[in-house]
Amino acid sequence: MKIAVVILNWNGKKLLEQFLPSVISNSEGADVYVADNASNDDSVSFLKNNFPSVTIIQNSENGGYAKGYNEALKSIEADIFCLLNSDIEVTKNWLAPIQDTFKNLEETAIIQPKILDYKNKTYFEYAGAAGGFIDKFGYPYCRGRIFNTVEKDKGQYNDEQTIFWASGACLFIRKPVFDKLGGFDESFFAHMEEIDLCWRAFNMGYKTQYVGLSKVYHVGGATLQNTNPKKTYLNFRNSLFNLVKNAPGNLFILIVTRLLLDGLAGIKFLFEFKFNHLFAILKAHISFYLNFYKYLKKRKSSPKCPQYYKTTSIVWDYYIKNNKYF
Repeated sequence: MKIAVVILNWNGKKLLEQFLPSVISNSEGADVYVADNASNDDSVSFLKNNFPSVTIIQNSENGGYAKGYNEALKSIEADIFCLLNSDIEVTKNWLAPIQDTFKNLEETAIIQPKILDYKNKTYFEYAGAAGGFIDKFGYPYCRGRIFNTVEKDKGQYNDEQTIFWASGACLFIRKPVFDKLGGFDESFFAHMEEIDLCWRAFNMGYKTQYVGLSKVYHVGGATLQNTNPKKTYLNFRNSLFNLVKNAPGNLFILIVTRLLLDGLAGIKFLFEFKFNHLFAILKAHISFYLNFYKYLKKRKSSPKCPQYYKTTSIVWDYYIKNNKYF
């Protein structure tokens, strides 16, 4: 089983210098690639001079996470793609449990390892933790992380578990499945494109799996921090796009309810004096309205499976019922 570990880079020389050695030394048997998204620092020359074993793919433009990977993966032949953020430290033998799961569970198309916080290694990391789920209205959450409550790793998720989405920070996918899905939706640019990919895979009958015996450490926010309003904009906008594209049932009721919940989030930002994030939600909604019919057309092109959520509203569970843990 041939694995290609592919790291997408944009002006990330310092991250490559810090984290690439762990990937190379702990990924025996896998091919390591860096896909450069038209960086204007000296990332490419640094790689050529210091990591000759790494294959460099140079994209012609910075198309974000989605287009960056779509372009790069066209030129890579492997059984399994591992899409790995440049700010991740991998651990010894991290690939072996992943390989075993792919071999033993043929219906599994996508896998995520345990993702821990590089800066606080006894805690899960926000982006992915121990595997992702969404509620009926498209709000994502994880085993080990619901909204801003992040759990300490006590071995409670040292298991294998079917999940709904795998984090794009470290996502393994069978190449034939990636090709069949048509890769990522490039209009997402960045954020939640992996949820869209996993949702489309789910609607086609494929499974996404969490493998807790494999672990990595993620810095998180190295490219775009949580405090950046652009991240708020992309998350709210792309989450709405996900619902229109992939959710079954009465779309009108679903979207109207979701927009009301987003309004409550906006009010929360208002009272917290986070005006840039409030405006980011408004901007996300405007973009959603302008692109609604384009995504409605995409909705018609794939099957829909009704059992995509485990809870109706994670917002209600977390803020009203005070359920802070998975």
